[in-house]
Amino acid sequence: MSTATLNKPESLDQPPLHAGEADGRIGLRANLRHTGALIRRNLLWIKKDPESMFDALLMPVVFTLLFVYVFGGSIGKAMGGGQDAYVQYVIPGMLAMMSMSIAQAVGTGFNEDFHKGIMDRFRSLPIGRGSVLFAKISVEIMRQLVAIAVLMLVAVLVGFDIESWPGLFAAVGLSVLFGSAVMWIFLVLGVTLKSPQSVQALGFLVMMPLQFGSSIFTPTQNMPGWLQNFTEYNPMSGLADAARGLMTTGHPVAHGLWVTLAWTVGLTVVMAPYAIYKFAKKS
Repeated sequence: MSTATLNKPESLDQPPLHAGEADGRIGLRANLRHTGALIRRNLLWIKKDPESMFDALLMPVVFTLLFVYVFGGSIGKAMGGGQDAYVQYVIPGMLAMMSMSIAQAVGTGFNEDFHKGIMDRFRSLPIGRGSVLFAKISVEIMRQLVAIAVLMLVAVLVGFDIESWPGLFAAVGLSVLFGSAVMWIFLVLGVTLKSPQSVQALGFLVMMPLQFGSSIFTPTQNMPGWLQNFTEYNPMSGLADAARGLMTTGHPVAHGLWVTLAWTVGLTVVMAPYAIYKFAKKS
């Protein structure tokens, strides 16, 4: 047997490790390359399984039509207007709702990857552990943008008047920032809980009080005093109020904006390192 044969790699299909990867030290450029490859993998999976986009495509349609045509008349009348006034009120709130509802999917999908053995494959590869998480969040942000685009299309069809286009883009950016911060919470749940059903159930228990105990669907003036105190610093109220102030006139922006940004920074600083730590420990 020749020396060349002895030095031949065992598999030609396995790419050679780059400098810095063979000994476990993965640099920034390698992490970015791995993240890009995993984003492509996740997008190809969505292409193969288009049903995974149903929540992003249908949820904005169903909830917008439900709240506008079922509750819009009565709530709008109680607000001193009518259904048209309620459309102007609830659509920015729906933007806040999308940020959290879409974020939940990252936890269930992440947990499913563990059960399907996909994480075992990642464990055997010389890739940065954080790149797996960042790729998941990047793809979920894309799904969130799709959901927002569908929401705004339906909103215009039901009569929503966009009074400030720059404000609309600012509200979308704020929603994406907050949604990405919330995703770190669901990634932690996806790593620590035993099943996708557990992630979904616990996420539901967290989301419902935050969404309905807020100013997303109705003004908070007639709520009990203790609940008003809760909604004042509820991040969902902050995001909804900030979106209203940015997209329409007559609504304050400052309080909702700083509440949303404070929660966004706090959740990211605390939960992102913890999620990476838990994932690295488990994988």
